[in-house]
Amino acid sequence: MELVARSNRLGADPRNTNYAGGNTSAKGAAVDPVTQQPVDLLWVKGSGGDLGTLTEAGLAVLRLDRLRGLVDVYPGVEREDEMVAAFDYCLHGKGGAAPSIDTAMHGLVDAPHVDHLHPDSGIALATAADGEKLTAECFGDRVVWVPWRRPGFQLGLDIAAVHRDNPSAIGCILGGHGITAWGATSAECEANSLEIIRTAERFIADRGIAEPFGAVVPGFEALPVAERRARAAALAPVIRGLASTDKPQVGHYTDSDVVLEFTARERLAELAALGTSCPDHFLRTKVRPLVLDLPPSASVEDAVERLKELHEAYREEYSAYYQRHADADSPAMRGADPAIVLVPGVGMFSFGKDKQTARVAGEFYVNAINVMRGAEAVSSYAPIDEREKFRIEYWALEEAKLQRMPKPKPLATRVAFVTGGGSGIGKAIAQRLAAEGACVVVADLDLAAAEAVAKEIGSSDVAVAVGADVSDAAAVDAAFEEAVLAFGGVDLVVNNAGLSISKSLLETTERDWDLQHDVMAKGSFLVSRAAAKVLIDQGIGGDIVYISSKNAVFAGPNNVAYGAAKADQAHQVRLLAAELGQYGVRVNGVNPDGVVRGSGIFAKGWGAKRAAVYGVPESELGAYYAQRTLLKREVLPENVAAAVFALVGSDLSHTTGLHVPVDAGVAAAFLR
Repeated sequence: MELVARSNRLGADPRNTNYAGGNTSAKGAAVDPVTQQPVDLLWVKGSGGDLGTLTEAGLAVLRLDRLRGLVDVYPGVEREDEMVAAFDYCLHGKGGAAPSIDTAMHGLVDAPHVDHLHPDSGIALATAADGEKLTAECFGDRVVWVPWRRPGFQLGLDIAAVHRDNPSAIGCILGGHGITAWGATSAECEANSLEIIRTAERFIADRGIAEPFGAVVPGFEALPVAERRARAAALAPVIRGLASTDKPQVGHYTDSDVVLEFTARERLAELAALGTSCPDHFLRTKVRPLVLDLPPSASVEDAVERLKELHEAYREEYSAYYQRHADADSPAMRGADPAIVLVPGVGMFSFGKDKQTARVAGEFYVNAINVMRGAEAVSSYAPIDEREKFRIEYWALEEAKLQRMPKPKPLATRVAFVTGGGSGIGKAIAQRLAAEGACVVVADLDLAAAEAVAKEIGSSDVAVAVGADVSDAAAVDAAFEEAVLAFGGVDLVVNNAGLSISKSLLETTERDWDLQHDVMAKGSFLVSRAAAKVLIDQGIGGDIVYISSKNAVFAGPNNVAYGAAKADQAHQVRLLAAELGQYGVRVNGVNPDGVVRGSGIFAKGWGAKRAAVYGVPESELGAYYAQRTLLKREVLPENVAAAVFALVGSDLSHTTGLHVPVDAGVAAAFLR
């Protein structure tokens, strides 16, 4: 469909519009399946869709006669929100996607094709103090200035009048908001949109001053990359914990040149305090960011202390903002924590209910920086006033949209770190935690295997892979640094990495013993130590789960190194549960046995050796283990993953120091 192709092209370039921002439409005729007569229709991007990834299923389809008939029953701007519900009575057939608030703009403008976009260059002119004058200078009579009006039915009427009264115009600049363009064909509409965007870009580049954000403040320049990322990793868990005061959040870190340049300039605090303007921006970024006012040379301890002070002040200011503008019909305050935190020399931390939301919030603030730069380059930045921002942020229609969102999954907002996640039990655990809503860091000595599992789970908004030799403290610390930079922190750690050496006492070498203990006993200690640092810094509790073994309590033959290492892990559970409980961190264990199918350990020789010990073919080892259990059932990696989920979910919130057997019932391994 031509409309979808145009939308995808426009949405693929961030200069044209932000993620999920703007909408496109086309008008045409189709046959009414009831009357078999031609009917004029409007196809328009539906609510919540993204132009860059739009498909035909994301379009709302409405009858033009019914949509335009709403003009006769329009009750006025004070009640214009009622018109959104009326759109449902204009749908054609099954209607497609839900119509958005901008549907009126597309339907009432008497042009076959309409684009409404949020380009940085267009919004820069739209938020300039003398935007109307600059629009005339930039475009002449080809583009018309429309003063700020909240999106809705009245704005649709206003733009329809602009189109009718200005036959030579190709579009308009919407004050404080964005652009709208139209055309007789899809190609003409797209060309007109791009003409407005590129002309505005050239105008700002030609007319703009060199340093709209002021001079660089000495000492606030960007740190070198390695130093910058290390400092970001040190601060991220603290910042995430602060941003999660009212409700848990997932984080995203950005150190793009745009952000680092903005945070190094003398006008940072002044401009950041003005907040964003485009409705799409501050719906995701909140009315303004939290800005650390210390240079990157300050100690981490001083930065943390100052962030806590600024966070408390931010919450007080946001609560006051809500109280200033809320009335009896306003939705309840959704939380007073910042969605954007700017740290000079380091970058930006953004937050949301999931990784995608957090990442997009950061992208929107980059858009906002670009808008401020453009407006300040040719004029001065003058966003819509605070009252209007509040009306958008706490719009009843936005609240209704939020209420329609699916119920979050049990582990939503939680970040899991799974060692040995590239195969076997670890892979099953990573997959289960992701399926329950967690973001997952798949850690494995075999990075390629970890990457394959992460890719199978989903995009980098859901899972990332890290290489990690758990017996190496530096490697463990580096893996956790990658994890917190990916998702803002870590909440749930699974110590699963392991290997098995099946030998008698006399055959077990010192190297065998050291290797077995380095990976499982020492490795679990190193991972738990790194995890505890993050969990304590976050201050929002968490979970550590050890995948121990039946062999931690059962004395089997030819198993001295493995069994002793597993016993070490099992006691670490008890020791850490006692130590970390004061921080709200629960530490529990799972004791599997006989996990043959899908097990990385059994596939690497352990299975053959255990089969030889028990005198059965390796192919029958799983069945052998099953027959010696009370339940006569084979244990699979998925069964272990289910136990991990049970331990970290909300139902066992008051349980710590527990070992859960997942062995189908081995009486000799009953815990006493």
